[in-house]
Amino acid sequence: MLDLGIIIVNYQVRDLLRDCLASVYDTRGNFTFEVCVVDNDSRDGSADMVAKEFPQVRLIRTENRGYAAGNNLGLREFGFLDQGHGTADSGQGTTGTPPIASSVAIPSRPRYALLLNPDTVMPPSALADMLDFMEKQPQAGVAGPRLVRADGSLDRACRRSFPTPEVAFYRLFGLSRLFPKSPRFGRYNLTYLSPNVTTEVDSVVGAFMLMRGETLSQVGLLDERFFMYAEDLDFCYRVKQRGWQVWYNADVTVLHYKGQSSRQRSAFANAKFYETMRLFHDKHFEQQSSFLVNGLIHVAVALLGGWAIIRDRLRPAERRGVASATPIGGEGFGK
Repeated sequence: MLDLGIIIVNYQVRDLLRDCLASVYDTRGNFTFEVCVVDNDSRDGSADMVAKEFPQVRLIRTENRGYAAGNNLGLREFGFLDQGHGTADSGQGTTGTPPIASSVAIPSRPRYALLLNPDTVMPPSALADMLDFMEKQPQAGVAGPRLVRADGSLDRACRRSFPTPEVAFYRLFGLSRLFPKSPRFGRYNLTYLSPNVTTEVDSVVGAFMLMRGETLSQVGLLDERFFMYAEDLDFCYRVKQRGWQVWYNADVTVLHYKGQSSRQRSAFANAKFYETMRLFHDKHFEQQSSFLVNGLIHVAVALLGGWAIIRDRLRPAERRGVASATPIGGEGFGK
């Protein structure tokens, strides 16, 4: 049985993808792995580069249906099928792709699957160390490492709490910024907790999300209504509903350049960013929240989304991208 299947969804970042794949194949450790690159209709020669320079990669060329849909193509390539679990737990329909009939032959599924962004670079021991961590944490369905930005700062999205209405309120009114060391107000990005502490969390980020095959088979694939943000939060929410744990492993560090694909279509990315913020709330919290709370969140998301798009258009082209801080999603939604 294959130990690890790695899925990399790429859009227009050929050179970063090359560096990412080079770091993957520089991996050291006693385990087997295969890589599937899903290219979302890049026009920069990304797919041709993979075919030429990394012929061992399973390459899927596809239209751009989003990050979640791209990852689902890769997961299916490794034998993981959605049997209706995608959003059924919360009674909100399907993932956007019809379940595949059980009579279809299923290839041998790997013991673990990894969602990996093309703008990441790993040290040689990262994969072996993460797999070893999962073996020692049998209740962990999902785990992620410490992600750092190019300037050495922590990518705060790598460990988060869910953006419940309460947490959204603290961010909306600036309490999380005023009191970042408070376990109550700093809950979303766990700013009260040292990055050096390995801990159970609500969610890690899809830029590096290691999933146990058994967990993935139970929970189902990603919800494709989340085009390019919050699909990782949604998946981890469903994982925890199934009784599995999600862990942040501070002992493994991976470089994450972050936001390189979304920056190329920043207005579109900002619109999707705020659209998925509302979708996540409506899917998981709308029914248990009051009419007033739902209304406030919808209005806040609309106003913040409109302002983010306007502000982004006023910036120089090299500084455009998805906003780094919002009341509900914040850095946790960005890739």
